[in-house]
Amino acid sequence: MTDSLVEGRLPQAVADDRVLPFAVNALDVRGRVVHLGPALDQILVRHAYPGKVAKLLGEAITLTTLLGTSLKFSGRFLLQTKTDGPVSMLVVDFTTPDRIRAYAAYDAAAVEAAEHEGRASPPELLGRGHLALTVDQGTDASRYQGIVSLEGQSLEDVAHTYFDQSEQIPTRIRLAVAEMLTREPGQAPRHTWRAGGLLVQFLPQSEDRQRRRDLAPGDAPEGSLPLPDDDDDAWAEAKSLVDTVEDLELTDPDVSPERLLFRLFHERGVRVFDAQPVQDKCRCNRERVLDMLHQFTAEDVTDMTVDGKIVVTCEFCGEKYDFDPDNLT
Repeated sequence: MTDSLVEGRLPQAVADDRVLPFAVNALDVRGRVVHLGPALDQILVRHAYPGKVAKLLGEAITLTTLLGTSLKFSGRFLLQTKTDGPVSMLVVDFTTPDRIRAYAAYDAAAVEAAEHEGRASPPELLGRGHLALTVDQGTDASRYQGIVSLEGQSLEDVAHTYFDQSEQIPTRIRLAVAEMLTREPGQAPRHTWRAGGLLVQFLPQSEDRQRRRDLAPGDAPEGSLPLPDDDDDAWAEAKSLVDTVEDLELTDPDVSPERLLFRLFHERGVRVFDAQPVQDKCRCNRERVLDMLHQFTAEDVTDMTVDGKIVVTCEFCGEKYDFDPDNLT
């Protein structure tokens, strides 16, 4: 189901934790806008991350949500970084159709020192290493992974590199994360996290613009048709419009995705599709953890036993599972 955006029908209330797909046929572009509120806040507050770490992980969650909600099948989309910076790892796991979970591994002392020295931007916290994007349909044959080097870039920049090199789709992405002070009736003020993201892709339909589409991601041979560049008026216009988007427009609770799209593309005619919800929900359960423990040797089980029991804590949601080691051998 679709609905054209017209000024008289713009929504007055902003719904959080949803992704809104859209298309601008006049420019041959499609994309998605995401607004994250309570789901993001729950993930970041649960781990009590330092502010800079929370913001970085928030960007990774926003990017993963934009990409994961594009899957047309049941499966998982995973984003993972492994780097030498103060934040050594980010892991974001999106399970279709709407579950997201995430955590960050970091050196608290190194993060604090970086902040004190004024070198705590997202690229500086990440450092050098790689980012892996994995699509998993549940079988080895259907697993695809793209890897991009991290050399002091932002997640936005790395995502652009990924699409240029692996997917060969002209893409523009904007990510923004903000910490806001909110007050519920009868309660003390508290800081909450919000995020927004915009993804726009050039997918031309006309024969003179179409690139070859019979290739698996990353398999474009030497000599294949080049990607459209700024010489293509439609893509140049779309990119220039996306580049006008400010962080506040992506995170402001009073600016709905529909209103943002109307501001950007109303002159060309923008059409939106049914919104997709997103929720903070972990995949862990007692049975999964037990299956994992059964893979360890008896010696490993002994080493993991403390005070007569084994306690496993989920890195994502913090849930603790207690087990009797006698039942594992």
